[in-house]
Amino acid sequence: MDNKKPIFKIIMKNIGRVFACIGTAVAGLLLTLVLVMNVICNGGSETAREIFVSTILETGALKFLASWYLSSEEINEIVNKNSMDQFNEEVNTELITVVAGNEEVKSRNLSNSVSSEVITTAYEGSLQFNNDEDIDEDGDGIIIKSVAGRNFYGTMMIVLDPSRVTLKSYYHDYKKGAPIDEIVEKYGGVAGINGGIYYQKESGGRPYGVTICDGSIKTNKPQEKAGMVLIALTYDNILIVEDVSQLDEEGVKKLIKEKKIRDGCCFQEEFKDANNHFVQLVINGKGRELNGNLGSGYNPRTAIGQRADGALLLFVTDGRGFSGHLGASASDLIEVMLDFGAVNAANLDGGSSSCMYYNGEYIMESTTFRKANTSWNLPIGFVVK
Repeated sequence: MDNKKPIFKIIMKNIGRVFACIGTAVAGLLLTLVLVMNVICNGGSETAREIFVSTILETGALKFLASWYLSSEEINEIVNKNSMDQFNEEVNTELITVVAGNEEVKSRNLSNSVSSEVITTAYEGSLQFNNDEDIDEDGDGIIIKSVAGRNFYGTMMIVLDPSRVTLKSYYHDYKKGAPIDEIVEKYGGVAGINGGIYYQKESGGRPYGVTICDGSIKTNKPQEKAGMVLIALTYDNILIVEDVSQLDEEGVKKLIKEKKIRDGCCFQEEFKDANNHFVQLVINGKGRELNGNLGSGYNPRTAIGQRADGALLLFVTDGRGFSGHLGASASDLIEVMLDFGAVNAANLDGGSSSCMYYNGEYIMESTTFRKANTSWNLPIGFVVK
């Protein structure tokens, strides 16, 4: 017994030293991050400060960091400088002619899918991707393209038949969320991406705003958060983007009936010191105008668009240090969507929620360390059947 006591003390002492070392390392790392952020916000580089503020305001849990170093006035000045002009133009559905099932759609040049003027950005010409004919080699109606930007890597999924894309609400069926692979497989799909904005928690929170699945309204709270914009598909398989922030519940029901909406969810359009969110990217073949070079910060992104032939464009990027990449800006998304022939396109929820699943594997996964090779528990997702 006497020998065991010293051994136990030695073990506990060594364990204490290990934890002390770990605590010191963590404290040192945190102090370094605080000092680095202070240099970024109060140092000599105005560009670095603008990128930091624009990026951090798009995150779910780290928005407060901007206010640690800058006043509300300074934050608003940065956000306004890099914001985008409002897009009040309504989607012209006559610009889309769905040709799924026609052999012509299997061999159509991406660059000629729609005639639209690519806006001038600071990053014009920085994208790299294979812009050859979009031939569906395996005949499954889905084409995968890689996109490499200066600060991001992304994957474009082209779904030739838009009727195959639906929105599924795992939350409303099971009162919790699930990774996108489980959502896709649960509803008999082959591919999927994350959807709109939601209350984020470990189990997967409720979607904000308006949620519609197969014509059924699952969530109808258009004014619960500022700037709710509905990204939806009609029964004619046309992608539409509608501002619902000024509607009440009856107004939403009327809109769904008039526009013949079958599936849809919301994302947030808001520029102020508390948030930096945007939705509309391309409307009727015209890219959104930027007041600054970025239009936002750099983050992982998820976006959806539609070509003139009806094919849907599902796009996901990495970021936040994943593979050494910062992420994509609004200008990057606009450029990509226009280059792929989008007539209309919208931003969806991004950041740690961004993901893409196809044929039994993640081809774009969550950028968070503890969700590697999977995704967050999502309440909703766009599923390709």
